[in-house]
Amino acid sequence: MCDIWKGNHNLKQLEEKDIRDLLTALKKFQTRQVVMSGGEALLNPNFFRFCVILKEQKIKISLLSTGLTIKKNAGQLVEWVDDIIVSLDGDETKHDQIRNIPGAFNKLKEGIESVRAINSRFKITGRSVIHRLNFRSWPRIIQAAKEIGLDSISFLPADTSSSAFNREGGWPEEKQSEILLSAHELEEMKLVMNGILDRYAPEFKNGFIVESPQKFQKIYYHYAARLGLNPFPYKKCNAPWVSAVIEADGSVRPCFFHEAYGNIKTKSLESILNGPEAIHFRKGLDMENNETCLKCVCYLNLKPATKI
Repeated sequence: MCDIWKGNHNLKQLEEKDIRDLLTALKKFQTRQVVMSGGEALLNPNFFRFCVILKEQKIKISLLSTGLTIKKNAGQLVEWVDDIIVSLDGDETKHDQIRNIPGAFNKLKEGIESVRAINSRFKITGRSVIHRLNFRSWPRIIQAAKEIGLDSISFLPADTSSSAFNREGGWPEEKQSEILLSAHELEEMKLVMNGILDRYAPEFKNGFIVESPQKFQKIYYHYAARLGLNPFPYKKCNAPWVSAVIEADGSVRPCFFHEAYGNIKTKSLESILNGPEAIHFRKGLDMENNETCLKCVCYLNLKPATKI
């Protein structure tokens, strides 16, 4: 569901100097966690050097990964990363089909096994984007998550409306139609979802499925809203106030989905986040009416006492 890997002909990526230049701001803001994302963050040749720099500041590191190269890097991952979140699109057949990479599922599974062979308690969780291509496989995704040894699995609908993830101008209608559900498919999804709520009640209770049943059902209501059948589900989010996204070219966004308001290549992170443009954005952001927020699929709400 990500186009970051497309169109990056100039191979834009952060370098060691960029990370070192961030340290002053990270210390001042008392940053506790950095999430390494991509594309595939492990493709950056400086990835583990970044980890060393951040670990010197006692900052926790989470890796979002496709899982394709976890096995190759298992030893260093256990040493430098605190937890890994992998993308899971289905059982073996469906996952490989959506990834368009033969053997992707088994590479993911072998990577998890390699990490656990070094540290059996290392935290590895899964994240799955549910959409037209895999909603029928939803129960099998839960079973696959168990099969490959994930500690938990979370679900969210596909973002088809924003310009995030290297989608300049957003997706065209043709691409959106490949992912969004029709009215008939939506009713089918509802049956699948209700079956999961009934069959996997223990997994909701013990936290293997991260979402509460109420939040879980918001996936259905998100797609229903795209068809105009109901309002978009309510979200409580403070991402622009507690975090920032720094992209491969240095652009700084308040979250993944809103437009950038600075670049660390030309200004310090502190001057960007506390600059007039960012302050104006945060003061004026009305999440209940902002179109980007209304259609958002991935929201964050950290309280002051949140344990990271």
